[in-house]
Amino acid sequence: MSFTRGVVFLSALMASVSSVALADDSPGSSSPRKARPLNHAADTATDGNETITVSAARHPISINDIGTSLSIITAEEIQTQQRRMLPDLLASQPGLNVVRTGGPGGATSIFMRGTASNEVKVRLDGMDINDPSGYAGAFDAAQFLTDGIGRVEILRGPQSGLYGADAMAGVIDITSIRGEGRFKPFVRIEGGSFGTFNQTLGASGSRGGFHYSVYLSHSRVVDVPNVPRRYREGRDVPGSRNDNRSANIRLGYDVTDNFDLGLTAHLTQSKYLYPTTAYGTSDTPPYYTTYIPTNYRDQTNLNQAVVRGTAHLSSFGGRFDQIIGLGYTAYRNRYESGVADSTPDLYSGGRVKIDWHGTTDLGKAGRLLVGAEHIHDMLTQNDSGGAIPVSRAIDTNAGYGQYEGDWHHILYGAANIRYDSNSRYGNYVTWRAAPAIHVPNTGTIIKASGGSGFHGPSLEELFVSYPSPYGSYLSNPNLRAERLIGYDAGVTQQLLHNTLNFGATWYENHIRNMIETGCAAGPTTCFNTTQVNVAAGKTYGVESFLKWSPRHDLDFSLNYTWTVARNTRYTENQTSAVPRIPHHKFSFITRWDITPKLTFSSTMLYVSGWRDLDRLGTISDCRSTCVKGHGYFTINLAANYKLNRYLSVYARADNLLNRQYENPVGYLQPGRAGYGGFTLSY
Repeated sequence: MSFTRGVVFLSALMASVSSVALADDSPGSSSPRKARPLNHAADTATDGNETITVSAARHPISINDIGTSLSIITAEEIQTQQRRMLPDLLASQPGLNVVRTGGPGGATSIFMRGTASNEVKVRLDGMDINDPSGYAGAFDAAQFLTDGIGRVEILRGPQSGLYGADAMAGVIDITSIRGEGRFKPFVRIEGGSFGTFNQTLGASGSRGGFHYSVYLSHSRVVDVPNVPRRYREGRDVPGSRNDNRSANIRLGYDVTDNFDLGLTAHLTQSKYLYPTTAYGTSDTPPYYTTYIPTNYRDQTNLNQAVVRGTAHLSSFGGRFDQIIGLGYTAYRNRYESGVADSTPDLYSGGRVKIDWHGTTDLGKAGRLLVGAEHIHDMLTQNDSGGAIPVSRAIDTNAGYGQYEGDWHHILYGAANIRYDSNSRYGNYVTWRAAPAIHVPNTGTIIKASGGSGFHGPSLEELFVSYPSPYGSYLSNPNLRAERLIGYDAGVTQQLLHNTLNFGATWYENHIRNMIETGCAAGPTTCFNTTQVNVAAGKTYGVESFLKWSPRHDLDFSLNYTWTVARNTRYTENQTSAVPRIPHHKFSFITRWDITPKLTFSSTMLYVSGWRDLDRLGTISDCRSTCVKGHGYFTINLAANYKLNRYLSVYARADNLLNRQYENPVGYLQPGRAGYGGFTLSY
């Protein structure tokens, strides 16, 4: 049976089961369980003192009942910390290193557990949003605002057993806010350093079976210095400028008590300007010819749309729960050099995804999940940077299953397996097992997980070539997927009536078939280059945490991550060191509701040194890690005061100590900054 026929069959099955469930809702029969909302996240953040995860098993489950190492960021935490952009929100999370080329709008990479940034899958309301038009297929968080986000779940460790390609290091799953209750409109105005001026208009609520959440945002910064002094050599180098307009919309309609429809949309239009790096002569001895920052700016324009519709049905009194979805992601990118008379580079990517999964509650025998997906990825590119214009696509069909159960409320666990068939780079089977042991009457939980993952080559690596008389870069349609085997083990402890939680996890990953730049065909020279499966690597480390809530209005959260990443097989342009992976990372977050009207938050972040690339290519024989990045320590403060039921005022200070640091090396991060504003709500 083809996948298309299978989807038609599943749709017919849902309709028939719906009629059975409706017929069962008759006098004298037990009422069917109310259908849970899209992704089930909005109503299941906590259960008393128990935190619920949705992404780890694709349905609500206590984080204590599965061995997956994960972190959850709630809408309340986003609001309290006043993080307006996703990179700033993720920077303090354990196991992650967030790298941004300058201020807001700069290209952003997310590294997890020492692996490459394109090995982390990012999802929004069930839709995969890694950029199919990007060079390596990674997710760039540069233009992603946090307005409208209700929840972020960070799953660490290989997750391809449920989520397929690109989830070999982990998954970041983002869910939009679900509207509930009365009509609640609001407006927020914010201004501050670097010419910042942000406005947000939104409304949420529900009426009858219809619920809605709409956020419209405009974020602007005018002048953020991002070129270090040593590169300027006395030149007047402008700062970066970013202008972002975004909409985040979530709509839903409960057709019956057990059947609902959902629609989500995330739209972004942005313009980012940043100092041009051009080929020229330095102004100081020895007057070398090199790439240098100039006094004009390049421009990158992005138009992005992520849209997904779902139908969700709960049948047989809630014993069978299923969701079918259809999603579309579009990226439209335009790059224009600040050099006069330059030709704009245009490239676009798209993704269509059809997916279905169903969960059967077997009672004491556990829970069984099965699912299927079809994904169509597209790339269209003009002669960007001298590339040969292309318009290509690839298809992936996948099926997966998972069993989840427990034994006497002591041994919990989930195990899954998935098969992916890609039209270009072949077939892959991945798996994952994640047990958790509750030691009775101690508050001790022993967790472990192990699994496999893979990352497929990007469309550009497969199909886009850059010819040149000085040596060409050639596409490689024969690339295979990168592979990973990873595992972790740890323990968590709950004390003082679950107000004190702490724990630590050891992890290790082994990667092979890594895609790196190597020589193209030729017996004796490397005149032309291409991407080849030649490298291998290993990462390992420890993630530890402590969370203490001595009172209901006071929280302390401490995280420490130790990471070691090494290339075990590499090309002549590399070394054994892996760039942009710090060994140590420490974060300390405090939330204090000083009074019912006044809320305070602080975030302290320390990141140790790392090896990095030479931004301007001034170091001969640099290979990949000849530059050392210096560690940094920052403090952010935020406060919000509610004047009355309608009006709140707030302020925050970022990088309070005014640390002048670069991450990555060569890109200056914003110094001390202050912001303030008000929120008017009804």
